[in-house]
Amino acid sequence: MSHDHSLSGPHGHDHEHPTLPDRAEEIGYHQRLGEAVRALLIEKGVLTADEVRRQIEKMDSRSPAIGARVVARAWSDPAFKARLLADGSAACRELGIDIGATNLVVVENEPTAHNLVVCTLCSCYPRALLGLPPDWYKSRDYRARAVREPRAVLAEFGTVLPAGTTVRVHDSTADMRYLVLPLRPAGTAALDEAALAALVTRDSMIGVAPARTP
Repeated sequence: MSHDHSLSGPHGHDHEHPTLPDRAEEIGYHQRLGEAVRALLIEKGVLTADEVRRQIEKMDSRSPAIGARVVARAWSDPAFKARLLADGSAACRELGIDIGATNLVVVENEPTAHNLVVCTLCSCYPRALLGLPPDWYKSRDYRARAVREPRAVLAEFGTVLPAGTTVRVHDSTADMRYLVLPLRPAGTAALDEAALAALVTRDSMIGVAPARTP
């Protein structure tokens, strides 16, 4: 699900800003339920503690560097970018990235349109590309306000866009994940993919911040 908002702002973004801290919240009902189900499955012999540990380690090994590699390839290769925007899941598999059965939708930032990703129901997130979500992404505050007042949320991350820019908010689901393809920074024409990937941050792929400038 996507929502469009027109955005007014006094200036563009040409320097770094701090982002909101990755602050934790009190453990909620669904997290407690998940832990209880996991313990029950181990107790009943459906899973072993070692299998659970290996899956957790596999998840923990994922990081935003994987998504940054995808973005850098899209910036460097127009044909790959077209395939990525048409079918994000298939394009990631071209790079050897296993995203399972996830339907990945990649949305491109433009000079007049900015994309922001949220999951209003829980914390659906492209973990295969970005690793574990930050605590602020899972917070009730972000989940509610990103749709209701995205301009205020972006401002808290230091992201103020030019007047007239449209903000599109994309609500992730259990079956669909979104990844933002940020604008390529100016002055990067001579950079190779590794150097470009170093400019791509987790927050820029969620949409709360732009890519770094070189």
